[in-house]
Amino acid sequence: MEREITKEQVMEWLSEVTDPEVPVLTILDLGIVRDVVVTQPPLQVRVVITPTYSGCPAMDVIAVAIRMALGGRGIRNVVVEQQISPAWTTDWMTEEGKRKLKEYGIAPPNRKAFADLGLFEDDDVTCPRCNSTHTELVSRFGPTSCKALYKCLDCKEPFEYFKCH
Repeated sequence: MEREITKEQVMEWLSEVTDPEVPVLTILDLGIVRDVVVTQPPLQVRVVITPTYSGCPAMDVIAVAIRMALGGRGIRNVVVEQQISPAWTTDWMTEEGKRKLKEYGIAPPNRKAFADLGLFEDDDVTCPRCNSTHTELVSRFGPTSCKALYKCLDCKEPFEYFKCH
């Protein structure tokens, strides 16, 4: 007889799966887990995830990590589906995730600045090191498509900004 598995248990296990590009964030911090469906018997867990960007190369790695996290708990039938609509938005990130980003040295998305100003170049991006808003865009694209490069004009340190979208 198979054991009873709940959606809450699966969500707790998924809270251990980190983003391969920003390892301080979990996939729950990012808000990319859109649904978890547990059916039994026979036991099957379906996890629906949404990429932060269309064609995000990390999604395959994340899908494998999900299968490994659940497989390590004895769940053999795991289905990971990608859902692209509605498109992911930084609004889905948790406040805890934004705090973790800042502590890691990446400026978290600033929806207010993005919405008020309307132009990416004019975002009021705060330096994660010294909290200055006296910052300057260096490049619209950082090491990944979801980040931009900035420099702080006060502490002179470069930093990444997790772009709003």
